[in-house]
Amino acid sequence: MAIVTGGTRGIGKAIALRLKERGLTVVASYAGNEAAAQTFTKETDIPAFKWDVGDHDACLEGCARVEAEVGPIDILVNNAGITRDGTLHRMSWDDWSEVIRINLGGCFNMAKATFPGMRERRWGRVINIGSVNGQAGQYGQVNYAAAKSGIHGFTKALAQEGAKFGVTANAIAPGYVDTDMVAAVPDTVLEKIVSNIPVGRLGHADEIARGVAFLASDNAAFITGSTLSINGGQHMY
Repeated sequence: MAIVTGGTRGIGKAIALRLKERGLTVVASYAGNEAAAQTFTKETDIPAFKWDVGDHDACLEGCARVEAEVGPIDILVNNAGITRDGTLHRMSWDDWSEVIRINLGGCFNMAKATFPGMRERRWGRVINIGSVNGQAGQYGQVNYAAAKSGIHGFTKALAQEGAKFGVTANAIAPGYVDTDMVAAVPDTVLEKIVSNIPVGRLGHADEIARGVAFLASDNAAFITGSTLSINGGQHMY
């Protein structure tokens, strides 16, 4: 069974649907809009559970409830994230700490809730959604870039812990994808972003989802500690 955090909209929704199409039982978690989550469940028949991934105890309790009601969690997709953009000069402590708490802390919290069971059953997949901005940095995003960069390091360290137990940990670093979050970017800024993407367009959520589905499969059993960049060539290294 797979759980996708932030799984009721955007990239998370695409991931949840793609995993379901692969024949997996899927659950989504969300933190905010209950009406949107109910609509998601009605449209997809994928159950949605509400908690804040930045809250350690809520993650432990939420995952325990999911396992009691649905079954053991063998695949964790840490997708939930927020932005609180601004230059360091203008960024508040709350803007910094909230992004770190949710984007990076959420990965730790969810892994703590699910990784022990994967180890015990000797099979598991942890897939963390990083960002091109965690690899290359981005003006006005010291909080977001730090959190996403941390995710890449977290993934490599966790991969070393899980390898002997049959548990892989990998990351995907999406570039700019046509989601609501990117749609909020001013048109002039978005035009500049697209002009720096060699393929000349934004990515699609399902292109990220297909990468997740591969890493979650048995075909990716020899891949761990890796970051798969899906960014249209925007950042190459």
